[in-house]
Amino acid sequence: QTQFVASGGDLVQPGGSLRLSCVASEFNAEGYNVGWFRQAPGKGHEGVSCMDASDDDTYYADSVKGRFAISRDDNKNTVYLYMNNLKTEDTAVYYCAAWDGNIQTMCILGRYDFWGQGTQVTVSS
Repeated sequence: QTQFVASGGDLVQPGGSLRLSCVASEFNAEGYNVGWFRQAPGKGHEGVSCMDASDDDTYYADSVKGRFAISRDDNKNTVYLYMNNLKTEDTAVYYCAAWDGNIQTMCILGRYDFWGQGTQVTVSS
């Protein structure tokens, strides 16, 4: 069962930007910590960025710090990922998830209770 629907993935050149969106369906994400994860071809899942329910705390993987930004709009039940200065190594399927535990644990260990289908981001010249 898909609880989130992600969109916004595309083919972009290195140095380009994208905004990914993820709409929660069938449940209310307000009150949950949310996060973005990715899986590159032949690699495991990686926590990219996580945000707590009150927007007070965020986590970013070292590989995306200073380039990506996570935000949420609980009125729209939507989570966003702003991606700037994209690199070829950012190529992956990106998906979002929700959990009510610690955001560092969520992102580093990949703990979540709700997730959904992903969207493909390809960075290539």
